[in-house]
Amino acid sequence: MPRTSLGTFLQVPTPTKQDKTHSFSIPKNLTRNTAVGSGSSKSSSQKSVKDQTLSSIGNLVKVLPTGTVFTYQFLSPLLSNYGHCKTVNKYMTGILLGLCGFSCFFSTFTDSYVGDDGKTHYGIATKNGIWPSPDSKNEDLSAYRLRLADFVHAFFAVMVFAVVVVLDQNTVGCFYSISDSTEKTLLKVLPAVVGGWSSVVFMIFPNKRNGIGYPSRSTTS
Repeated sequence: MPRTSLGTFLQVPTPTKQDKTHSFSIPKNLTRNTAVGSGSSKSSSQKSVKDQTLSSIGNLVKVLPTGTVFTYQFLSPLLSNYGHCKTVNKYMTGILLGLCGFSCFFSTFTDSYVGDDGKTHYGIATKNGIWPSPDSKNEDLSAYRLRLADFVHAFFAVMVFAVVVVLDQNTVGCFYSISDSTEKTLLKVLPAVVGGWSSVVFMIFPNKRNGIGYPSRSTTS
């Protein structure tokens, strides 16, 4: 029997250049998908935080006049040039903030009542009652006089509007820039803090007025 060398049975195939390439290469789509996945998870977390903030803000803006909030949300991006402000944009945005803030403050001192003609009449609360105050047999207009709670509500209405402004990227970016971490902190902290204080204050001083920009008693009853 012819001898067979040991090397005949122990021959190890030498990997070709093509095999080496396939054995060590990493698919590019894997790294791309990993990067996209990390970016999408980050964006989804930011979106969830903003969604929670918007729900909290939705509860807070109920103490503000509807028309004022709508006007601010509509004009703010236009006047601030979507956060890229020039000198003119800063002046116009500042005027908008002043007018809307004054509207939130002033509206808390207004009230409404249903007159003898069945129509809703609006007026300003004074120390003697509501002004102007035509004669009404159905309503005691002296009950609408000015109270301490009106000043408390006015202060917190301005505070809530200030929170809405601070959380608006267009307005904040118009005057100064903030980092993403600072913005995320504001989104988490401000609505909770102001909402908590507002709940306590409005529990102690309940708001019984239905002024300009708020639902009238005829619609709520």
